[in-house]
Order: sequence, then C-alpha cells, then structure tokens
Amino acid sequence: MLIYRLGCDDLIKINSINYRYEDALALSDININIAAGESIALIGPNGSGKSTFLKILNGLIFPDRGEYFFKDKKIEEKSLKDKSFSKSFHKEMGFVFQDLTSFLFCATVYEEIAYGPRQMGLSEEEVSKRVQDIFNLLNIEKLSERRPYHLSGGEKRKAALGAVLIQNPSVIVLDEPMTGLDPKTKLFLRDLLIKLNDSGKTIICATHEFGYFQGLFKRGIVFSENHNIIKDEEYDLIMKDEKFLKENNII
Repeated sequence: MLIYRLGCDDLIKINSINYRYEDALALSDININIAAGESIALIGPNGSGKSTFLKILNGLIFPDRGEYFFKDKKIEEKSLKDKSFSKSFHKEMGFVFQDLTSFLFCATVYEEIAYGPRQMGLSEEEVSKRVQDIFNLLNIEKLSERRPYHLSGGEKRKAALGAVLIQNPSVIVLDEPMTGLDPKTKLFLRDLLIKLNDSGKTIICATHEFGYFQGLFKRGIVFSENHNIIKDEEYDLIMKDEKFLKENNII
C-alpha cells in the first residue's frame, strides 16, 4: 500500500487507534499522518468508520486504544479539560457535520455565525465585520434574519460552513457535505473548498460524491468494511481503479 505524503511537517498524527461502540467495532488499528495544507478524501462504504474517525479528529470522542496528536500535543479527554487549550484546539479544527439538525441552534443565521467570535470575546464591531465577510463569501446575506430550521438543505449547509469559517480554522473537516444539496450548490461548495485549500487550509472530507469534487483532493484514504485502512495514495489513482472500488463496495 502506497502512503501518499507531502514533504512537510505533520500536523496530525494518528497512531494505532481503535474504537468500539459497545460491542460494535468502529475503527481498527488506524495509522494516519496528515501534513498541513493537504486535501484528503476519506472513502469507504457506509459503516466503515469514516464518521467515527472525524469525531475523534475533532475531539468529540476519544479512542479506546492508540494516540492522537495535533501539532505534537496529545488530544485526549484530559488535555481538552484545559479550557485554554480546548478553546485553541477547537478554533483550529473546524467541523461541518453531516446531520445539521443539532448543529444549528441559534435564533437566526446571523446569531449562528456570530456565536463563535462572541465566545472568543471579540467586540460587537469586530463580530459584525466578520459576519459580513462570511455573508459576502457565501452569498447568504439574505438569510441573515432567517431561523435556521426554516432553511433549505443547501442554505443550512452554507450557514453551518459559515459558522466554521468565521473562526478561521487551519483544518476544515467535513462529513458528507454534499448531502441534500442541488447541483449548483455542490459546484459552489467544491470551488470554495478548492480556494480554501489553495490558501493553505487543510481539507479532510468524508464523501461518496466523487464526481462533484473533481480538482479538490490530492490524497485518498480508503476505509474497509472491516473498519481498517486498505489504501492510502493519490486520490486520482484510487478513482481510476474501478475494480478496487467495486470490490470494496465503494461504487
């Protein structure tokens, strides 16, 4: 198995991680190093562990065995109890969930996007400026006073992405971000992620929507139905191997 790597320091180091949900295995002996600025697709059939892995990356759950380092700092329940460290870590790791029903919780889209900067203690003037920048970037100013639960799927996805991007994270993690989007919005999201990656952001994305992501990913990591990694190499090489994709229930 070819391990595709960039020639720069590792931002994320995952060493022999295992995770179980009660008696159900979710991840088995996962080893991944990720360099700053990479664009990575997490590929695999439903139930292979991709979403669980993303939750571990974002410090929402912790492995039963193995270690996770971000910028050489071990990410574990103990380290994230330090409020200062937890705040800085979650500012750098921006996570857009697949299911947005529990993610969008403020009264309006404006309040939703402003929530993070307010938690950072920024002035209302600075918060307003940052929110306006996000509105312009995502073309969602018209949604400012709308209630999140009144939004369409694409509008919710943009609002959730805005709430992440306003924190200016160095890593953007997305779980099936094309879910529920129309073709035009899918292309908008693809082009935006390419621009963010070109600007130096690390992109890590679990997806089945391979066609709409053309031009974004440089590396692919394939999870199997046995919850381990079976391939880690250039994304385009994986996509060209139709026999492999079919054999592993990916297409």
